[in-house]
Parts: sequence; structure tokens; C-alpha cells
Amino acid sequence: MRQSLLPGSRRAGKGRRPALLSRPAALAERIERAHSLDPIVHGLSDSVVRALPAGPRTDALHGVPFGQPAHPALVRLPLGCWTSAVLLDLFRGTERASAVLIAAGVAGTAPAAATGLADWSALHQDQQRVGLVHAMCQAGAATLFLGSLAVRAGGRIGYGRALSMSGLALASVGAYLGGHLALRLGAGTSHAEQVSHLSRLGWHDLCGLAELPDRRPVRRQLGYLSLLVYRQGNEVSVLSDRCSHLGGPLHQGRIVLERGAACVTCPWHGSTFVIADGTVVHGPATARQPSFETRVTSDGRVELRPRP
Repeated sequence: MRQSLLPGSRRAGKGRRPALLSRPAALAERIERAHSLDPIVHGLSDSVVRALPAGPRTDALHGVPFGQPAHPALVRLPLGCWTSAVLLDLFRGTERASAVLIAAGVAGTAPAAATGLADWSALHQDQQRVGLVHAMCQAGAATLFLGSLAVRAGGRIGYGRALSMSGLALASVGAYLGGHLALRLGAGTSHAEQVSHLSRLGWHDLCGLAELPDRRPVRRQLGYLSLLVYRQGNEVSVLSDRCSHLGGPLHQGRIVLERGAACVTCPWHGSTFVIADGTVVHGPATARQPSFETRVTSDGRVELRPRP
């Protein structure tokens, strides 16, 4: 019996092809699972980690002083300059302006690459695979635009325009993979639970003060929220337990002293936060860790509420 089909539908089967708009996403997902890239990923990641130890320089590359990753902002300069150059190439008498824009874009790849490598070295493996191909595309695009500058200087304008168009096409592929990395895989976004949205207004009872060990982080639950709780004598500090970088369990982290304040270091990638208020001390995290105000009642109960 012939199967009836609704208008616009297709018969399922082995030969069915995915819709055109789903192909880029399917390709990006294949890159996520491309284990053949792992030897390059491991070698390069180890080299970057050794070259960028924790400290002010690495924090600046991550974007800690700015409160958000620096790489997404810096990559706009090369892509914007190159797009403008290719558009100007469509008109006569714009050769000099196009060359200046291409040169500015090529120069802008250095800080973009440095910040990108710093962020990439602190990602999960599936994210790193996509990030590696993203970086290869952007490096290839920069090479094509550099070649375009060279042949333009030699008077071969038409060949230079062709190289620029090829470079922009490759940069666009890289930009798509960068978007997949950030928006689908969550690289660079805050993974901390937003406590103000998931808890009711006012004070909430958490536990008895005597139930908390002194100077040792523990995990407690408040409704849907997983919390890091740290007691120092009669003072209690509470943070969202999921690290804002990639959701690591902060209650399993080390307690360290930074700038005279007790801090917790994420066990996954080393992000460090002031326990009292969630301020970022060291990256790769750039978003403040959500924190709570606390008080101890007269009968020894710990109460908390989201910090404004």
C-alpha cells in the first residue's frame, strides 16, 4: 500500500537528505565528535597552558578586568575590516582604501588570536575541537588577505580581489563555528545558576550553624539551587555552586587566600572567586559568581537571601 504523505512532507528513508539549513549545524556537530583532532588539541592546549600561567597577563587575555570575555569583541575588528574591503572592491577607485582596511584587519588578528587561545585552552574537549577548526579557518583567512595585500602591491588588483573574497568566505565559516561554540556549546557564557530568578524574595532557612564544618567548603541545597557554603567561626558565606565559567563544582575546590580574602578555586579550570561576594580574582571565568547575604539567628539557624 502506498504511504500517504501530507503536503510538503517527504518519505523517510535511507536516502533522505537533511534540510539545507540544518547542514551547517550538522557539520559543526561532526566536528565536535572528530576524535582525529585530539592529538593536535592536546598538544596545543598543553603548550598554551604552559605559556600562560595564572596571573594578571592571562586574566587580561581572558577579559577578567572587563567583566566579559575579550575575544568576541576583538574578533569584530578583522571581520569588519575585511567585509568592508570586499564591499569597496565592488567600486572603482577604492583600491587604496581596500588595502588599508585589509592591513588593519590582518593587524587585528594578533590580539584576537591571543585572547582566543587563552579562552580555548580552558574549554572542554568537544568545545576545543570546534575551536581548533574555527582558529584554522581564521588563520587561513588572514593568510589569504595577507596574500591579497602582496599581489595588490604588485599591481595585480583583480587577483587580489579574488583572494579577498576567498578570505572573507573562509572567515565567515570560521565565524559560524565561533557562534556555534559560544551559543550552542556555551563557551564564554555564564554557567552559574541565576539565584535571583530561582529563589523567592526574602530570607530562607538553610541549616543549623553547628551542622557546618569550620573552614571547609560544603554543598547544600536550597530548592533547585546547589550552593557552596563556607563557615569561618560565626560567619557564613554562600555562593552558587556551579562555576560561572563552565559549571564546575566549586564545593570541591581549594580554599586559598588572595589579596587578604578567602577565595575558592574551581577544580576544573582554576577560576578563583572571593567567597564573601563572588568577585572574580583569576580567570578563565569573567562573570561574578552569584552570592547570598547571610545571617545567623538567635537560635543558631543560618538564613540567606540573594545579594542585590
